[in-house]
Amino acid sequence: MIEIKDIVKDYVNGEETTHVLKNISFSIKKGEFVAIMGPSGSGKSTLMHIIGALDVPTSGTYTLDGNDVSSLDPDELARIRKQKIGFVFQAFHLLPRATVLRNVELPLIYSGVDREERTKRAKEALIAAGLDESRHEHLSNQLSGGQMQRVAIARALVNDPSIILADEPTGNLDSKTGDLVLDTFQSLHAQGRIVVLITHEPYVAGHAERILTVKDGLLVEDKINAERITHIAQYENS
Repeated sequence: MIEIKDIVKDYVNGEETTHVLKNISFSIKKGEFVAIMGPSGSGKSTLMHIIGALDVPTSGTYTLDGNDVSSLDPDELARIRKQKIGFVFQAFHLLPRATVLRNVELPLIYSGVDREERTKRAKEALIAAGLDESRHEHLSNQLSGGQMQRVAIARALVNDPSIILADEPTGNLDSKTGDLVLDTFQSLHAQGRIVVLITHEPYVAGHAERILTVKDGLLVEDKINAERITHIAQYENS
């Protein structure tokens, strides 16, 4: 599904060049739950922008579903984001005076989906994200942090993307609420979606089945999280 090969990303400011990503290569298969972990300044956010079709590399290739994304123009990148990728951010990015349902419907409004269909799909996405119907008509600023993040997850789901890309999704949450949100990502992964978590926290990364560690623009480790895979298998067989 996702193949990153020899990706380099440089930023040029006058005569100074900053090498942010340095010949990074990896692939992510359909249905994998992957964490990309690294400290601030490691390059993980830049890598997220490339995977999310928000930016293109300086060199190297990014292939998604067999299509080379690394050289697309802005309109083509926007189409990829709209059709294939759902984004969840640390800061939620909800409209505070719009209802929960309205916030989730927004991507469908921009896509020209009629009212009845978008309401149906928004409700289904909210339920899939773990927010029951009693909250759907609340204003988003009337919700707890965990509930707001579930709304953000529902908004990411509403176009039925094959990839969920989550950037520090528990950063504004307490640990208990963060665990509930991470469980939601696990449920989405169980439905067959690729889930990619961007984080600096080993505990958060530990919820993924595979952990890529980035440091100083380099991929320094790519490991299977055997403990997590064993835990999931035991849960499914219980």
